[in-house]
Amino acid sequence: MKEYKQYIDGKFIESTSDNFIEVLNPATEKVIGKIPAGSIEDAQKAIEAADRIQKEWANFASIERARYLKAMSKKIKNNVDYLARIVAKEQGKMLSAAKNEVSFSAEYLEYIAGWARKYEGEILPSDRRNENIFIYKKPLGVVADILPWNYPFLLIIRKAAPALLTGNTIVMKPSSKTPMCAFEFIKLIDDLDLPDGVFNLISGSGSVVGSELSSNSKVSMVSCTGSIKAGQRIMKSAAENINKVSLELGGNAPAIVMDDADLKLAAQKICDSRINNTGQSCNAAERVYVHNDVAREFNKLLSQAMNKTTYGNPLEDNSDMGPLISKDALEDIDSLVKKAIEQGAKATTGGKPPDNPDNGFYYEPTVLINCKQDMEVVQKEIFGPVIPVVTVKNLDEAIEMANDSEYGLSSSLYTQNLDVTLRVSNELEYGETYVNRENLEALQGHHSGWKKSGIGGEDGKHGLEEYLQTRVVYMEYDQEKN
Repeated sequence: MKEYKQYIDGKFIESTSDNFIEVLNPATEKVIGKIPAGSIEDAQKAIEAADRIQKEWANFASIERARYLKAMSKKIKNNVDYLARIVAKEQGKMLSAAKNEVSFSAEYLEYIAGWARKYEGEILPSDRRNENIFIYKKPLGVVADILPWNYPFLLIIRKAAPALLTGNTIVMKPSSKTPMCAFEFIKLIDDLDLPDGVFNLISGSGSVVGSELSSNSKVSMVSCTGSIKAGQRIMKSAAENINKVSLELGGNAPAIVMDDADLKLAAQKICDSRINNTGQSCNAAERVYVHNDVAREFNKLLSQAMNKTTYGNPLEDNSDMGPLISKDALEDIDSLVKKAIEQGAKATTGGKPPDNPDNGFYYEPTVLINCKQDMEVVQKEIFGPVIPVVTVKNLDEAIEMANDSEYGLSSSLYTQNLDVTLRVSNELEYGETYVNRENLEALQGHHSGWKKSGIGGEDGKHGLEEYLQTRVVYMEYDQEKN
């Protein structure tokens, strides 16, 4: 069993807390690691270290900072199999998917490094003679990163890469459910001669460590991917010092299937989106609105696709999906499904945990038809392999129901009609819309939530700019002296 120490100011040190948090393998329910249950003092030490070095780090040329990102990428590429096995063990992700996540993270670092010579300020015309107006883009300072458990390795890089490239220093807290890959990553990059304090990693609970990271006056920005409740707590903590927040807080993505859609494509892509990472993805399709004229055929195809989905041990990697993250997650999903069935929904496949599981938090891939808009299974985010289907009469009804949600992260549409596509693109209240494909963003795009799904965003040019602040300089000159 692996045990870890806090990483503060370039050193692995003991926590000031004597308590530890056990890390479970969700496929076996066995303890595979222990991390410090960090203290407020741990968080303060890490913030002090990051603050002390930040101005020096910001003074590095951006191309110098980019070289560190490229070196990190190389470390990852040389250790894909090792890191992927850690991810598979602690998160329950299939090994092949874990390898993809780790490899994509290396690509992400290289992509962000490529922005070193590209992000820029501006020169504006002045209203006065003999004056120039300069717009500078400057780092924020110390950035606190609070990570989720569902993509534990990718989110390390997604948050660290743009922050570091633009001259910020970071204090990162991984999820207590999946912290091991973060500590293993820090071990790999410890010999890169990154200035001490630029990258700090500490573990602990959200109520202790997370609260201090959110409320500390020396933190300039808090970036968190998590639940709405977690985001609300962070905003309250950050409000005292007016710290900037960037929050991605989950979703309940609607998928609209029109009567002219390629039904086989729609069924397979929605299935792929729903079972990816065992349904534990914020932007995955979570509820379907299918046109009444094609509902019977679509439901049949979707049920067949979901029924073919296999599940098993992530490390054996001969199945389509692994377990859910925890027993609580399993019980929450089972409760939602049972309640929906009591209210009139019908499970055409799945609908329960496996009858005779060996170990692990597994749930059968499930399709629920005859669902109604007001059902909890439709309104709530389902973090598991369950997809409710609602029948609609027309596009107006589909758009209205799709927008009837407190979430606004991702959405999708299946149609062959350009007019429908353009209308939906304009009227859906979501940060992302996928047309005739699964819900999966690109690193050069932009991943952002509307409504309670978040503030700010990640990826691409606009994600990079989250980590910059603007300074304007008005510079007059004396023409007569020349």
